[in-house]
Amino acid sequence: MTASLVHQVPAIAETSLSRRFAEIRETSMRITASFSAEDQMLQSMPDASPSKWHLAHTTWFFETFILLPHSPGYKAFDPHFQYLFNSYYKQLGSHPYRGSRGLMSRPSLERVHAYRAHVDSAVLAFLDHANEEVLTLVELGLNHEQQHQELILTDIKHALWSSPLRPEPVSSTVSVSAAPLTWSEVEGGIHLIGHEGTDFAFDNEIPRHEVLLRAFRIASRPVTNAEYLEFMQDGGYRRPDLWLSDGWDKVCAEAWSAPLYWERKEEDPASWCQFTWGGLKAVDPAEPVCHISYYEADAYARWRDARLPSEEEWEVAAARAPAEGTFLTKGSVHPRPAGETPQMFGDVWEWTSSPYVAYPGFKPAEGLIGEYNGKFMVNQLVLRGGSCATPASHIRATYRNFFPPHARWQFSGVRLAK
Repeated sequence: MTASLVHQVPAIAETSLSRRFAEIRETSMRITASFSAEDQMLQSMPDASPSKWHLAHTTWFFETFILLPHSPGYKAFDPHFQYLFNSYYKQLGSHPYRGSRGLMSRPSLERVHAYRAHVDSAVLAFLDHANEEVLTLVELGLNHEQQHQELILTDIKHALWSSPLRPEPVSSTVSVSAAPLTWSEVEGGIHLIGHEGTDFAFDNEIPRHEVLLRAFRIASRPVTNAEYLEFMQDGGYRRPDLWLSDGWDKVCAEAWSAPLYWERKEEDPASWCQFTWGGLKAVDPAEPVCHISYYEADAYARWRDARLPSEEEWEVAAARAPAEGTFLTKGSVHPRPAGETPQMFGDVWEWTSSPYVAYPGFKPAEGLIGEYNGKFMVNQLVLRGGSCATPASHIRATYRNFFPPHARWQFSGVRLAK
């Protein structure tokens, strides 16, 4: 594992679809290149998947949705892969249990790489002959791949942290101060949210529709480690009055006392370290707090006499801000302190108070592709804004990420609202 991936991840400018296809596919190979075959087979919990599986599944997507049904004469690389690397598409039949993906010693990583090369060659040869329907599926496949690039990084980070032999720590960089937290006023009334235009968006971002909002205030930046430490030092993890019932049960059952990846130094119990891509390092007070669950974000907001923004509030505020922040192209895969300019994007995904549900008028697509998003619209909360592991070309103000409220292994943080 390296402290920086900056030399590995190019920024993808607007260019031809075939060039974008090649660059996005190559990015997945670059971000996994420094990991051994053994590293890429690790699965530390059922919610995560091995890097090797991600590399194969994203390839399966192009083969299953584009090449097999639309490219005349295409032959599957290996018929067994249709079963092995199906994630959750029930209309295709059964698939391996998600929690057993780490048991797939076969196929080898070398064979998965060969699978990728085989499919890449076939897709690039087919693009010039593809119709608009197929080109739309290719665009979906590329955005699907970018989602999995972030999952590759969060999943293997959790796996390496779980290992008894962790990567060696590196010296900490010099910290800079975070900008003071200020509040932006947003007027109440009828606002429009949801994607519009011809650029790509997932189906859960549409249709664009009106929402009625009361006037609100939203913080200029995410909560920092120093601010979150105040909550911890005030007994935040020991006060049931601050927590939702399910959240308090989770705190007790799993003995939460700090964000995921935080540890006390043996020689100085008053100091905290956190596991990063650069190994274990001292918690930087100016950085956004990261790897916290919805439950923790909600408890912190209550402690601060504030609340989490709804996703509608977040989007209305973000529509006025540039899509700037720390993304995967910055290379360090770690959030950075916020600057003076109000920042809504990058560094950490931000929990909202909104359940992940369909927008008014939403209809899943017909057929197999309709399983992509709609069937997950239950028991999950929406996060907004992207993170330091999100490809910069992948994010927008209308993007809706979603995870269950206990999830902590993503680069997730908190922004306050009032």
